Amino acid sequence: MAGSRREWLVRGVVTALLRAAGRPPAGNVSGGGYGSCMATRTKTAKDRPSYRCTECGWQTAKWLGRCPECQAWGTVEEYGAPAVRTTTPGRVTTSAVPIGQVDGRQATARSTGVPELDRVLGGGLVPGAVVLVAGEPGVGKSTLLLDVAAKSASEEHRTLYVTGEESASQVRLRADRIKAIDDHLYLAAETDLAAVLGHLDAVKPSLLIVDSVQTVASPEIDGAPGGMAQVREVAGALIRASKERGMSTLLVGHVTKDGAIAGPRLLEHLVDVVLSFEGDRHARLRLVRGVKNRYGTTDEVGCFELHDEGIIGLADPSGLFLTRRAEPVPGTCLTVTLEGRRPLVAEVQALTVDSQIPSPRRTTSGLETSRVSMMLAVLEQRGRISALGKRDIYSATVGGVKLSEPAADLAVALALASAASDTPLPKNLVAIGEVGLAGEVRRVTGVQRRLAEAHRLGFTHALVPGDPGKVPAGMKVLEVADIGEALRVLPRSRRREAPRDDEERR
Repeated sequence: MAGSRREWLVRGVVTALLRAAGRPPAGNVSGGGYGSCMATRTKTAKDRPSYRCTECGWQTAKWLGRCPECQAWGTVEEYGAPAVRTTTPGRVTTSAVPIGQVDGRQATARSTGVPELDRVLGGGLVPGAVVLVAGEPGVGKSTLLLDVAAKSASEEHRTLYVTGEESASQVRLRADRIKAIDDHLYLAAETDLAAVLGHLDAVKPSLLIVDSVQTVASPEIDGAPGGMAQVREVAGALIRASKERGMSTLLVGHVTKDGAIAGPRLLEHLVDVVLSFEGDRHARLRLVRGVKNRYGTTDEVGCFELHDEGIIGLADPSGLFLTRRAEPVPGTCLTVTLEGRRPLVAEVQALTVDSQIPSPRRTTSGLETSRVSMMLAVLEQRGRISALGKRDIYSATVGGVKLSEPAADLAVALALASAASDTPLPKNLVAIGEVGLAGEVRRVTGVQRRLAEAHRLGFTHALVPGDPGKVPAGMKVLEVADIGEALRVLPRSRRREAPRDDEERR
């Protein structure tokens, strides 16, 4: 009895030692399933990566920054992980040649027939280029691209317009309204990717327009149209087709409520050009900006006017932002803003009225509210005008243009001061400059281009920061250092400045 017990204890100790060493115990300890279970468990542990301390050899199943055995930092490293697979060299499709021997004529741009769009694209559409056009609903994307499709279509260059949001008859009605009918413009209403690729084989177009990429889906990919997987697959297939055929492609993309392009960010990286279509749907002005352009610069802006008969390019859009009057009106000031590299003359208007509530209103349109509030504070503290603090103030731009650059600060400040004193500024005057919180007028970029544009439109006087550079002949330029010097252009005979609080107490 004692021998049997001793033998049982020895067998238990041996089994525990073998199990600690990771080896299956010899023989069947507790049934036939025990050895097989241990073998399977040991095999799985070998395939699983583990970590080991390089100093003392201590092992663990997960990574630690400090070894608990030898207390060393940064010595626990992975070992036993699966080997990394590498790609072996394969056959090349085209041989590498010196860059000087590459034929650059294949990347020659072809005009779209719309000069303002060619300006943003850098000369036109390059064969094989994929352009993503994004904008808010109703801004005029489909109208512009349908006009481009008709003007670029010819016997040598066919155009295929694929619509996924509208029926073919709806697009035909729009084409009749904007006079975009051409025999070499083909129209197809499809939402299946395979059908779109089939139309490419049948029509063999030089220009493909897809309106929009979120409505086309591939039956081989799970998910609803417009999802991340579907958009990635559809865009990838169309990009491959464009590169293989040398076909230019225009893709219409949706935007989110924040104004960003909807869908995966990968879509913007895959395409060659990204255009942003901007504009207030209640105004006539539309702007096309280049966000990304592999074939040109991104500092060009195309200006368009949307009306009942379609959309037309504006070579000289400054007329939309100005109000011609026989006599100057208080509360108005003109400035020159830069949209990309393009100077545009814009008008800033301000109106001040007595407030009927304890907290006066501050309403802006086309201007940044924070910049207007800063100009009000500067005028009160540095310009010694206290009438603005207790009055309702309304400030806006003309024609739907949005002024966000600091170069419009001086014009905003002068318009507010003119409205507060009910004194008009001199006729044919433009104001350019950034105003700091200390009241100083700072220099801005492109002053010479701004002055040249103002002189071209007939303006004879300008307020600018110091050292403006070359001034157009026949234009009188007054350099101002601070807001106090700029306010001296207001006629003193009609200026009605409200007394400051400290003067009232006296």
